[in-house]
Amino acid sequence: MTANQVAIQNVDFDDPDQFMWSAGIQDFVSEHHLNPDPTTWNFRRIFGTDTEKDRHYNTPRVWYGQRYLTPDVHQEPDSSDLPFICHANRKISVDDVSAILGSHYNETDYDPLGRGPQALKTKFRPIAMNRTQNSHVLQLRNDVPAAQSAIMWLCLGVPAFSPFVPFFANATDTAPTYSTTPLHADNVSAYWLYRKLSVLVESHYAEFIQPDIDFLTASKQAFTAHVAATDTAAQQLDGAELTAYLTAQNRAIADVTQERTTQLINQLFEQGLTLSKLTFNMDVNL
Repeated sequence: MTANQVAIQNVDFDDPDQFMWSAGIQDFVSEHHLNPDPTTWNFRRIFGTDTEKDRHYNTPRVWYGQRYLTPDVHQEPDSSDLPFICHANRKISVDDVSAILGSHYNETDYDPLGRGPQALKTKFRPIAMNRTQNSHVLQLRNDVPAAQSAIMWLCLGVPAFSPFVPFFANATDTAPTYSTTPLHADNVSAYWLYRKLSVLVESHYAEFIQPDIDFLTASKQAFTAHVAATDTAAQQLDGAELTAYLTAQNRAIADVTQERTTQLINQLFEQGLTLSKLTFNMDVNL
């Protein structure tokens, strides 16, 4: 789990089966007196940073990811000694990775959208941000033929609110809604569709987050069924025919998800009309 900073810790130069290094790096460190610890060779302490920015921008994100996968381990979000390698308390799934990428310190005082103290809510940079352009999980599966094993789960917009859509990597084209994105918002491109969803949900977070969660849950179920059905049919194909089929399936899931997302946006928009503060109800008894 890393976040824009050097994370590798102790290097054992007597174990080349487990470690790789550049030739001459030990001599370089020794010559320039870069190692602050005479008993270990800690790459992070030698070449990494340990700054105030790290403690507000980087290490909290590592802390939350490790906390998500190893909830029984108690660490501090601004610690400079978070481990480089951890062991999760379960097998890590695509859902686990996408949940971390879409997180904002959920269920902690540091959640900008939560109910914690105001000073803590804005103390750390969240993982999912409004300026996130895309987030993705790359999956290589070992229980299907290699030609159909690779899937890119792609999320456009803020991953806290948008779905990770599965695209088979063995493809020759991309759905038009994904392949073309104008500079300004439109009603066609997937990028702007999921941007609109993100803005809408966050604008009325308390009222809209549950419908969005329900939508994301239903989307995951639909994606699982889609991948399973595609895998079954794909096993009867190979070569160019297989690639063409997977390309078509990518287009199909993009189109279906676009339609479902548009329906949710319209539903939330209609609900939002009732949430305006510019409203007034006359008391009929006056």
